[in-house]
Amino acid sequence: MALLTWGSAIVLWIVLTCAITFNLLPFQNKLFGNLLVSSLLFFNNLNIFISLCEICLGYHIKFIQKDYKARLKKYGKGKQWEGSFELLQTPLSIADCFKGKTWALMWSTYSLFDPSYQNQESFGFFIDVGNGWTTIPSCILLNYVMIFPNDAIEWLSYELVGCIIVASYWQMLYGTLIYSLSFIFNKRWHGHNVSSMILFVGSTNGLWVIFPAMAMYSAYCILRDRSYDIFME
Repeated sequence: MALLTWGSAIVLWIVLTCAITFNLLPFQNKLFGNLLVSSLLFFNNLNIFISLCEICLGYHIKFIQKDYKARLKKYGKGKQWEGSFELLQTPLSIADCFKGKTWALMWSTYSLFDPSYQNQESFGFFIDVGNGWTTIPSCILLNYVMIFPNDAIEWLSYELVGCIIVASYWQMLYGTLIYSLSFIFNKRWHGHNVSSMILFVGSTNGLWVIFPAMAMYSAYCILRDRSYDIFME
């Protein structure tokens, strides 16, 4: 029995993870007590989900290539947005939410806009699969330090946390910039209108520039001040 759709399952993940992490914050105003913390918690929760999907990209690339060819026949020639909306409305059972191929559909659909994601030899494929395996621990670490800064003081050194944040979030930011340059240089925007590219490719990838830059700024403050005060209310 389908209780969810593909799109509503993502919304449910964001709502539940943000509700749990925001509720744990030691602030009177959970949402606006520290906007940097609120922003990074939202991004980290989103990135953890995307990272799981990126792991699925690596495991199910053959399935993605096959599904992409089928979607291209149906949604090629200017119908890419129809393919995206169709995916968002796909019914899901609870069991479907725990299947890797369910979330691999993200990449066969995104490949309608950028075919490099169904190409296991491309930079986009490898940088995202790499991010999937390496950025979840750093997101969890940063979430912990933001939620429990006073506890973190007892056993997590400022140097360790600061360096991990800089290394991991720079990886996200730099990978996104190189991917964007690759997308433009190789003219993969040909055949699509400009508004679609800005909305679908530009805005989604832009999140992985803005928020990692914010995380790196927080790491700079941790290392400069030798404290987690930047995460306080």
